[in-house]
Amino acid sequence: MTMGKRAPFVVGITDHMIPPPDLEAAVLDGCAEVDFLDTRREEDLDPERLARLDALLVWSTRIGPATVAKLPRCRIVVRFGVGYDKVDVAALEAAGIPFCNNPDYGTEEVADHAVSLLLSLQRRLWEHDARARGYSTTWQANTLTPLRRSSAATVGVVGVGRIGTAVVNRLKPFGHRILGYDPQQPAGHEKAVGYHRVRRLDELLAESDIVTFHCPLTPETRGLIDADFLAKLKPGALLVNTARGEMFAGLDPLEAALRSGQVAAVGTDVLPTEPPAPHPLLDAWRRRESWLEGRLVVTPHNAFHSDEAAIEMRRNAAETARLFLEDGVLRNRILP
Repeated sequence: MTMGKRAPFVVGITDHMIPPPDLEAAVLDGCAEVDFLDTRREEDLDPERLARLDALLVWSTRIGPATVAKLPRCRIVVRFGVGYDKVDVAALEAAGIPFCNNPDYGTEEVADHAVSLLLSLQRRLWEHDARARGYSTTWQANTLTPLRRSSAATVGVVGVGRIGTAVVNRLKPFGHRILGYDPQQPAGHEKAVGYHRVRRLDELLAESDIVTFHCPLTPETRGLIDADFLAKLKPGALLVNTARGEMFAGLDPLEAALRSGQVAAVGTDVLPTEPPAPHPLLDAWRRRESWLEGRLVVTPHNAFHSDEAAIEMRRNAAETARLFLEDGVLRNRILP
Protein backbone atom coordinates (compact mmCIF):
# COMPACT_ATOMS: atom_id res chain seq x y z
CA MET A 1 0.00 0.00 0.00
CA THR A 2 1.35 3.42 -0.95
CA MET A 3 0.12 6.66 0.55
CA GLY A 4 1.08 10.30 1.07
CA LYS A 5 1.81 13.18 -1.31
CA ARG A 6 4.01 12.86 -4.34
CA ALA A 7 7.45 13.52 -2.97
CA PRO A 8 11.12 13.14 -3.95
CA PHE A 9 11.75 10.20 -1.62
CA VAL A 10 10.14 6.85 -0.81
CA VAL A 11 10.23 5.50 2.76
CA GLY A 12 9.31 1.88 3.43
CA ILE A 13 7.88 0.52 6.69
CA THR A 14 8.26 -3.20 7.29
CA ASP A 15 5.48 -4.07 9.74
CA HIS A 16 3.92 -3.63 13.18
CA MET A 17 1.30 -0.88 13.02
CA ILE A 18 -2.26 -1.30 11.81
CA PRO A 19 -2.54 0.37 8.39
CA PRO A 20 -2.63 3.06 7.27
CA PRO A 21 0.65 4.41 8.73
CA ASP A 22 -0.82 7.88 8.91
CA LEU A 23 1.38 9.12 11.75
CA GLU A 24 4.57 8.43 9.77
CA ALA A 25 3.00 9.91 6.64
CA ALA A 26 2.23 13.11 8.54
CA VAL A 27 5.83 13.42 9.75
CA LEU A 28 7.16 12.75 6.24
CA ASP A 29 4.56 14.90 4.45
CA GLY A 30 6.15 16.80 1.58
CA CYS A 31 9.40 14.86 1.99
CA ALA A 32 8.57 11.24 1.21
CA GLU A 33 5.93 8.86 -0.02
CA VAL A 34 5.27 6.03 2.46
CA ASP A 35 5.18 2.42 1.34
CA PHE A 36 3.84 0.05 4.03
CA LEU A 37 5.35 -3.35 3.21
CA ASP A 38 3.25 -5.08 5.90
CA THR A 39 5.31 -8.22 6.53
CA ARG A 40 7.21 -9.61 9.50
CA ARG A 41 8.96 -12.26 7.39
CA GLU A 42 12.15 -11.19 5.65
CA GLU A 43 11.62 -13.70 2.86
CA ASP A 44 8.27 -12.07 2.00
CA LEU A 45 9.72 -8.61 1.33
CA ASP A 46 9.04 -7.65 -2.30
CA PRO A 47 12.36 -6.99 -4.15
CA GLU A 48 10.73 -4.49 -6.53
CA ARG A 49 9.33 -2.42 -3.68
CA LEU A 50 12.62 -2.60 -1.80
CA ALA A 51 14.46 -1.32 -4.86
CA ARG A 52 12.39 1.91 -4.81
CA LEU A 53 13.20 2.83 -1.22
CA ASP A 54 15.33 5.76 -0.12
CA ALA A 55 14.83 4.83 3.54
CA LEU A 56 13.51 1.83 5.46
CA LEU A 57 11.84 1.85 8.90
CA VAL A 58 12.04 -1.53 10.64
CA TRP A 59 10.06 -3.02 13.50
CA SER A 60 10.32 -6.82 13.91
CA THR A 61 11.30 -7.97 10.41
CA ARG A 62 14.81 -9.38 10.16
CA ILE A 63 17.09 -7.41 7.83
CA GLY A 64 19.94 -9.64 6.66
CA PRO A 65 22.52 -9.50 3.85
CA ALA A 66 20.03 -10.79 1.25
CA THR A 67 17.67 -7.90 1.96
CA VAL A 68 20.50 -5.35 2.10
CA ALA A 69 21.50 -6.43 -1.42
CA LYS A 70 17.98 -5.51 -2.60
CA LEU A 71 18.25 -1.90 -1.37
CA PRO A 72 20.24 -0.18 -4.16
CA ARG A 73 18.74 3.28 -3.53
CA CYS A 74 18.38 3.11 0.22
CA ARG A 75 20.25 5.84 2.10
CA ILE A 76 19.29 4.97 5.71
CA VAL A 77 17.67 2.20 7.77
CA VAL A 78 15.99 3.14 11.06
CA ARG A 79 14.79 0.78 13.78
CA PHE A 80 11.57 1.83 15.50
CA GLY A 81 12.83 0.44 18.81
CA VAL A 82 16.07 0.36 20.76
CA GLY A 83 17.36 -3.19 20.22
CA TYR A 84 18.70 -4.18 16.82
CA ASP A 85 19.78 -7.80 17.09
CA LYS A 86 17.63 -8.68 14.03
CA VAL A 87 19.42 -6.10 11.85
CA ASP A 88 22.73 -6.97 10.20
CA VAL A 89 24.45 -3.65 10.89
CA ALA A 90 27.73 -4.85 9.37
CA ALA A 91 26.02 -5.73 6.06
CA LEU A 92 24.36 -2.31 5.96
CA GLU A 93 27.65 -0.56 6.71
CA ALA A 94 29.42 -2.55 3.98
CA ALA A 95 26.72 -1.38 1.55
CA GLY A 96 27.22 2.22 2.64
CA ILE A 97 23.82 2.44 4.36
CA PRO A 98 23.90 4.01 7.84
CA PHE A 99 21.75 2.40 10.52
CA CYS A 100 20.07 4.28 13.37
CA ASN A 101 18.00 3.07 16.31
CA ASN A 102 15.48 4.89 18.49
CA PRO A 103 16.86 5.01 22.04
CA ASP A 104 14.79 7.91 23.33
CA TYR A 105 11.33 6.39 23.37
CA GLY A 106 10.06 4.24 26.24
CA THR A 107 12.79 5.23 28.70
CA GLU A 108 10.30 6.21 31.39
CA GLU A 109 8.12 3.18 30.74
CA VAL A 110 10.90 0.59 31.03
CA ALA A 111 12.33 2.30 34.11
CA ASP A 112 8.88 2.41 35.75
CA HIS A 113 8.31 -1.24 34.86
CA ALA A 114 11.67 -2.32 36.28
CA VAL A 115 11.21 -0.38 39.51
CA SER A 116 7.65 -1.71 39.87
CA LEU A 117 8.93 -5.28 39.58
CA LEU A 118 11.83 -4.54 41.91
CA LEU A 119 9.74 -3.00 44.68
CA SER A 120 6.95 -5.57 44.44
CA LEU A 121 9.48 -8.42 44.76
CA GLN A 122 11.33 -6.67 47.56
CA ARG A 123 8.05 -6.25 49.49
CA ARG A 124 7.07 -9.82 48.50
CA LEU A 125 3.69 -8.56 47.31
CA TRP A 126 3.11 -11.44 44.91
CA GLU A 127 3.81 -14.02 47.63
CA HIS A 128 1.53 -12.23 50.07
CA ASP A 129 -1.22 -12.16 47.45
CA ALA A 130 -0.83 -15.88 46.68
CA ARG A 131 -0.72 -16.97 50.32
CA ALA A 132 -3.49 -14.67 51.54
CA ARG A 133 -6.05 -16.62 49.53
CA GLY A 134 -5.64 -19.49 52.00
CA TYR A 135 -5.79 -17.51 55.26
CA SER A 136 -8.99 -17.83 57.29
CA THR A 137 -8.58 -17.91 61.08
CA THR A 138 -5.52 -15.64 61.02
CA TRP A 139 -4.78 -12.59 58.88
CA GLN A 140 -2.45 -9.76 59.89
CA ALA A 141 -0.08 -12.11 61.71
CA ASN A 142 0.94 -13.75 58.44
CA THR A 143 4.20 -12.01 57.68
CA LEU A 144 7.10 -13.18 55.50
CA THR A 145 10.77 -13.10 56.31
CA PRO A 146 13.33 -12.07 55.22
CA LEU A 147 11.81 -8.78 54.14
CA ARG A 148 14.26 -5.89 54.04
CA ARG A 149 13.43 -2.21 54.26
CA SER A 150 14.67 -0.22 51.29
CA SER A 151 17.34 1.67 53.25
CA ALA A 152 18.83 -1.67 54.33
CA ALA A 153 18.98 -3.11 50.82
CA THR A 154 21.58 -2.75 48.07
CA VAL A 155 20.49 -2.60 44.43
CA GLY A 156 22.97 -3.43 41.67
CA VAL A 157 22.23 -1.79 38.31
CA VAL A 158 23.91 -3.55 35.38
CA GLY A 159 24.04 -0.97 32.60
CA VAL A 160 23.69 2.69 33.58
CA GLY A 161 22.74 4.25 30.26
CA ARG A 162 19.48 6.08 29.62
CA ILE A 163 17.19 3.51 31.23
CA GLY A 164 19.62 2.48 33.96
CA THR A 165 20.06 6.14 34.91
CA ALA A 166 16.27 6.59 35.01
CA VAL A 167 16.07 3.57 37.33
CA VAL A 168 18.74 5.02 39.64
CA ASN A 169 16.88 8.33 39.79
CA ARG A 170 13.63 6.58 40.68
CA LEU A 171 15.22 4.45 43.40
CA LYS A 172 17.14 7.19 45.21
CA PRO A 173 14.13 8.55 47.14
CA PHE A 174 13.47 5.06 48.54
CA GLY A 175 16.87 5.07 50.25
CA HIS A 176 18.52 2.04 48.64
CA ARG A 177 22.28 1.82 48.44
CA ILE A 178 22.82 1.75 44.67
CA LEU A 179 25.75 0.14 42.86
CA GLY A 180 26.28 0.58 39.14
CA TYR A 181 28.34 -1.40 36.65
CA ASP A 182 28.84 -0.02 33.16
CA PRO A 183 32.29 0.14 31.52
CA GLN A 184 30.83 2.28 28.71
CA GLN A 185 30.04 5.26 30.92
CA PRO A 186 32.68 8.01 31.25
CA ALA A 187 34.57 8.71 34.45
CA GLY A 188 32.49 10.78 36.82
CA HIS A 189 29.15 9.55 35.48
CA GLU A 190 28.42 8.00 38.88
CA LYS A 191 28.97 11.37 40.56
CA ALA A 192 26.64 13.19 38.19
CA VAL A 193 23.87 10.58 38.49
CA GLY A 194 24.36 9.52 42.09
CA TYR A 195 25.39 5.88 42.50
CA HIS A 196 28.46 3.98 43.69
CA ARG A 197 30.45 2.70 40.74
CA VAL A 198 31.99 -0.78 40.79
CA ARG A 199 34.69 -1.78 38.33
CA ARG A 200 33.97 -5.51 38.34
CA LEU A 201 30.63 -7.20 37.82
CA ASP A 202 31.52 -9.88 40.39
CA GLU A 203 31.74 -7.18 43.05
CA LEU A 204 28.22 -6.00 42.23
CA LEU A 205 26.84 -9.54 42.36
CA ALA A 206 28.43 -10.28 45.74
CA GLU A 207 27.09 -7.11 47.39
CA SER A 208 23.62 -6.66 45.85
CA ASP A 209 20.37 -7.83 47.40
CA ILE A 210 18.63 -6.96 44.14
CA VAL A 211 20.15 -6.95 40.62
CA THR A 212 18.41 -5.20 37.71
CA PHE A 213 19.59 -5.39 34.09
CA HIS A 214 19.62 -2.45 31.66
CA CYS A 215 22.35 -3.35 29.19
CA PRO A 216 22.10 -4.09 25.45
CA LEU A 217 22.38 -7.55 23.94
CA THR A 218 25.97 -7.98 22.77
CA PRO A 219 28.32 -10.95 22.40
CA GLU A 220 29.44 -10.20 25.98
CA THR A 221 25.94 -10.10 27.48
CA ARG A 222 24.33 -12.92 25.48
CA GLY A 223 23.98 -15.85 27.88
CA LEU A 224 25.42 -13.77 30.73
CA ILE A 225 22.94 -15.09 33.30
CA ASP A 226 24.21 -18.66 33.51
CA ALA A 227 24.88 -21.05 36.40
CA ASP A 228 28.26 -19.45 37.15
CA PHE A 229 26.73 -15.97 37.20
CA LEU A 230 23.91 -17.06 39.52
CA ALA A 231 26.36 -18.79 41.87
CA LYS A 232 28.19 -15.48 42.36
CA LEU A 233 25.06 -13.72 43.56
CA LYS A 234 24.51 -12.91 47.18
CA PRO A 235 22.39 -15.84 48.43
CA GLY A 236 18.69 -15.01 48.34
CA ALA A 237 19.08 -12.20 45.81
CA LEU A 238 16.29 -10.86 43.65
CA LEU A 239 16.67 -10.51 39.87
CA VAL A 240 14.85 -8.10 37.54
CA ASN A 241 15.32 -8.25 33.75
CA THR A 242 13.66 -5.72 31.47
CA ALA A 243 16.55 -5.77 28.98
CA ARG A 244 16.84 -8.84 26.73
CA GLY A 245 15.70 -12.42 27.20
CA GLU A 246 18.78 -13.77 25.43
CA MET A 247 20.83 -12.64 28.41
CA PHE A 248 19.44 -15.73 30.15
CA ALA A 249 21.55 -18.77 29.26
CA GLY A 250 18.33 -20.74 28.97
CA LEU A 251 15.93 -21.35 31.84
CA ASP A 252 17.58 -24.42 33.41
CA PRO A 253 20.10 -22.41 35.50
CA LEU A 254 17.35 -20.05 36.63
CA GLU A 255 15.09 -22.90 37.70
CA ALA A 256 17.92 -24.52 39.65
CA ALA A 257 18.74 -21.24 41.41
CA LEU A 258 15.09 -20.66 42.34
CA ARG A 259 14.66 -24.22 43.62
CA SER A 260 17.80 -24.01 45.75
CA GLY A 261 16.95 -20.56 47.12
CA GLN A 262 20.15 -19.02 45.75
CA VAL A 263 17.73 -16.68 43.94
CA ALA A 264 14.73 -15.71 46.05
CA ALA A 265 12.61 -14.33 43.22
CA VAL A 266 12.74 -13.17 39.61
CA GLY A 267 10.75 -10.50 37.80
CA THR A 268 11.25 -10.51 34.05
CA ASP A 269 9.67 -8.85 31.04
CA VAL A 270 11.77 -10.94 28.64
CA LEU A 271 12.44 -14.62 28.00
CA PRO A 272 15.04 -16.50 25.92
CA THR A 273 12.34 -17.54 23.43
CA GLU A 274 9.20 -15.49 22.74
CA PRO A 275 6.47 -16.60 22.73
CA PRO A 276 7.94 -18.92 25.37
CA ALA A 277 8.78 -22.48 24.46
CA PRO A 278 7.66 -25.23 26.87
CA HIS A 279 9.94 -25.53 29.92
CA PRO A 280 9.47 -27.03 33.41
CA LEU A 281 10.00 -23.63 35.05
CA LEU A 282 7.29 -21.98 32.97
CA ASP A 283 5.03 -25.01 33.41
CA ALA A 284 5.34 -24.59 37.19
CA TRP A 285 4.66 -20.85 36.84
CA ARG A 286 1.53 -21.47 34.77
CA ARG A 287 0.26 -24.09 37.24
CA ARG A 288 0.96 -21.76 40.18
CA GLU A 289 2.93 -24.50 41.92
CA SER A 290 3.34 -23.68 45.58
CA TRP A 291 7.15 -23.70 45.58
CA LEU A 292 7.25 -20.98 42.90
CA GLU A 293 4.08 -18.98 43.46
CA GLY A 294 4.90 -15.32 43.89
CA ARG A 295 8.60 -15.95 43.22
CA LEU A 296 8.49 -15.72 39.42
CA VAL A 297 6.73 -12.75 37.85
CA VAL A 298 6.59 -12.66 34.04
CA THR A 299 5.24 -9.89 31.82
CA PRO A 300 4.98 -10.37 28.03
CA HIS A 301 7.80 -8.11 26.77
CA ASN A 302 5.74 -4.94 26.99
CA ALA A 303 7.70 -2.86 29.51
CA PHE A 304 8.34 -0.30 26.77
CA HIS A 305 4.66 0.37 26.15
CA SER A 306 2.39 3.23 27.03
CA ASP A 307 -0.05 5.08 24.81
CA GLU A 308 2.36 8.00 24.73
CA ALA A 309 5.43 5.85 24.02
CA ALA A 310 3.75 4.16 21.04
CA ILE A 311 3.25 7.56 19.40
CA GLU A 312 6.71 8.81 20.37
CA MET A 313 8.36 5.72 18.89
CA ARG A 314 6.73 6.14 15.49
CA ARG A 315 7.30 9.88 15.28
CA ASN A 316 10.94 9.63 16.31
CA ALA A 317 11.74 6.97 13.71
CA ALA A 318 10.09 8.93 10.90
CA GLU A 319 11.79 12.14 12.03
CA THR A 320 15.19 10.39 11.99
CA ALA A 321 14.62 9.37 8.36
CA ARG A 322 13.44 12.85 7.37
CA LEU A 323 16.38 14.58 9.07
CA PHE A 324 18.82 12.51 7.05
CA LEU A 325 17.01 12.60 3.72
CA GLU A 326 16.49 16.36 3.79
CA ASP A 327 19.42 17.68 5.82
CA GLY A 328 22.00 14.88 5.89
CA VAL A 329 21.81 14.79 9.70
CA LEU A 330 22.41 11.37 11.30
CA ARG A 331 21.14 10.91 14.84
CA ASN A 332 21.45 7.79 16.99
CA ARG A 333 23.72 6.06 14.48
CA ILE A 334 24.85 2.53 15.35
CA LEU A 335 28.14 1.23 13.98
CA PRO A 336 29.04 -2.46 13.64
